[in-house]
Amino acid sequence: MGKNRTCENGIMNVRVHVFVSGKVQGVFFRSSTKDMAQELGLSGWVKNLADGRVEALFEGKKDVVEKMLEWCKSGPEFSKVTGLEIITEDYQGEFSGFLLKR
Repeated sequence: MGKNRTCENGIMNVRVHVFVSGKVQGVFFRSSTKDMAQELGLSGWVKNLADGRVEALFEGKKDVVEKMLEWCKSGPEFSKVTGLEIITEDYQGEFSGFLLKR
């Protein structure tokens, strides 16, 4: 099973699985999430769900993942986030970049 891993500067790498509810489809939430995650240097993926939510998985330094989660609370300009479910998982380090899934 995966473990949390520490970078050389002592900052822990983490993995979070996120479900975002609200007006989050048709407002560029997925592509904006990908852009923000890449800008922050995170790895993982994001996709739309059939029930209208957006699902994402982020891996990276704890403080950077926390910035990403803060961004997810409001999202891009035309979105309206009404809920954010965050599930902490064991860090895997399995992604080399950030993917936009369909």
